[in-house]
Amino acid sequence: MPPVWWNEIREQADRPPATPRVALAIDGHEVGSVATPLLAAMCRADLPLTVAPGGTRATVRGAGSAALREIADWLRANGHAGRWRDELLAVRAAGRGPALAVVERGVARNLGLATWAVQLHARDPDQGGWWLQQRALDKATDPGRWDTVTGGLVAAGESVAQALERESWEEAGVRLAALATPPRDAGRFTVRRPVADSGTHGFMVETVHAFACSLDAGQVPVNRDGEVLRFDTFCDGRIDALVADGALTLEAAVAVALCRGVRA
Repeated sequence: MPPVWWNEIREQADRPPATPRVALAIDGHEVGSVATPLLAAMCRADLPLTVAPGGTRATVRGAGSAALREIADWLRANGHAGRWRDELLAVRAAGRGPALAVVERGVARNLGLATWAVQLHARDPDQGGWWLQQRALDKATDPGRWDTVTGGLVAAGESVAQALERESWEEAGVRLAALATPPRDAGRFTVRRPVADSGTHGFMVETVHAFACSLDAGQVPVNRDGEVLRFDTFCDGRIDALVADGALTLEAAVAVALCRGVRA
């Protein structure tokens, strides 16, 4: 049975942009979108973009990755990028298929690019609850809020399974291959919503790949990348209260619902 909060979370996870947006394309494939005020500024800057008559689509000119790098550098220099990580994400047509280019993750939201993320909901066999992490207070998005034990973006060149393995080790010190039982694929759900971490022009299109597992007896998560404030265990009822209070990230709430058997 879906959690009582599922319908509300589903609505929060599917919201229109705060500002009208224009489709962004590479080689004839739609890959994202740009808010109209931001696109106007980008055009004035003579970036490698061609806007179709009527302003219905902006197409990246030239080699995709090189052009996106020029665009990303301009966005960063003009205060239109999120935190710069020197980490590349794959750019795909409608978020699917082979990569058409790569781009710095700090501009993914302002370019409305579809991203993939992994979330791991891990049971504590000793206490019978679930391990959650509290995000570091200096995180660019959702600082201090609770999250699944592992959550992060799939980088360029990674598979979902590779990203899950990497993030689980970096964030929680967990080697999934060493667990007694492999993680269970709980499904996926695409979140579409405005985001403020990239200024006023950000829009998230993120497919959450949720997995559930049980840590081994006596195993305690240990953060390794400095992006987690602490870990604690919560029963389902306490997690429901976190969702009701807005203290659990939206993407984690989606993952929890999927791990409880919701079918998107």
